[in-house]
Amino acid sequence: MTGVWRFLFWANVGCLFYIYIGYPFCLWTLGLFAKFDGATNEKFLPRVSVLISARNEEQDIEWKVRETLAWHYPTDRLEVLVASDASGDRTDEILRSIPDSRLKYIRIEQRVGKNEALNRLAKLANGDLLFFTDANSRIAPEFLGRMTRHFADSRVACVTGMERTVEGFDEGAVGYGNSAYLSYESLIDRLESRLGSVLVCDGSAFCIRRELFATLDPDLANDLELPIKIGRRGFAVVYEPLVWSLEKNTFSLQEELRRRRRICGQGFLGMWRLRKQLRGVRAWQFLSRKLLRWITLVPLLLVVITSAILSSQPMYRGLLFLEGIFCGLAMIGFALVCFGKKSNRLLSIPLYFLLANTAAMLGVLDTCFGRRYRIWEIPTLSRGTMVNQRPAAASRE
Repeated sequence: MTGVWRFLFWANVGCLFYIYIGYPFCLWTLGLFAKFDGATNEKFLPRVSVLISARNEEQDIEWKVRETLAWHYPTDRLEVLVASDASGDRTDEILRSIPDSRLKYIRIEQRVGKNEALNRLAKLANGDLLFFTDANSRIAPEFLGRMTRHFADSRVACVTGMERTVEGFDEGAVGYGNSAYLSYESLIDRLESRLGSVLVCDGSAFCIRRELFATLDPDLANDLELPIKIGRRGFAVVYEPLVWSLEKNTFSLQEELRRRRRICGQGFLGMWRLRKQLRGVRAWQFLSRKLLRWITLVPLLLVVITSAILSSQPMYRGLLFLEGIFCGLAMIGFALVCFGKKSNRLLSIPLYFLLANTAAMLGVLDTCFGRRYRIWEIPTLSRGTMVNQRPAAASRE
């Protein structure tokens, strides 16, 4: 029986190794033999329609729209479309007060959710490209040009940036952990982009060819559904590392748990509904980058259980001790948050790792039991209080 427990232990260790190290290594290796060399042209400036779905965004919507209209892009080739999804605050009043003919604003009287709002905006768009962003995302003025240059290559149909956290809001249990997570995601995007096959986009900053827009499923995430459908049609989906959005982290573990749970629940449902769109390399990417990571809690628990069963042997007892230290650091971090104390990276990253994987598993279970996220509440602590100058994070590149 000991042999069985050893097999289970090392099989699950191998699974965890593949999820976080093996998959990036496989991508790097494939990139040596099947590299996508996309052409870019700085002078390629197609018409762009920026789409924003807003629900009770009075804290951010004014600076967001004014900032977007001031992007370094030909004024006659840029328009901003905003849908107020039955907002009950001053969002509509603020939008009506912005005097710019390039701004198109619609109010939806009965709440329909983000994707249905985007579907309605897409029908009104005049641009050759559709740029998707969020009402609380700060994007530097030159970033749009860095994205549009990729579309000079007819093989490229989707370009994504990456989310970063605003400097000064990246501290604490959520901030440190989320920053580490985003850095890892950026690495994966770079490696997938070498193949011209980024699996999913960042919902706060991505752009597609308008003719490839497909009506969005209200229950799914647009930054997962659109790149999967575009990739299925044989077009390249690439990552532009010199484009990022900046957002304020929530300081609430509860809000972050709900956010991660929703994202993973929508993703798991998307895997099922879009399964016919996933073939070949992209099916392997989805399995490796998404599905296995969503169920990481299972091999994590099995590693702990099997190492405890085998703890009579010195090696497994030592590994169990290390696992205990990791969980202990996470628990100390959690206790500090509960008592309103400041955390640090040593405590926050283990805590966020366990929180994210717990949320992912809950999201998978939500989908299995029929829960849907067509409509959800925004994390209120991630809104407002954005800096009014170009963020310091922009100088890190």
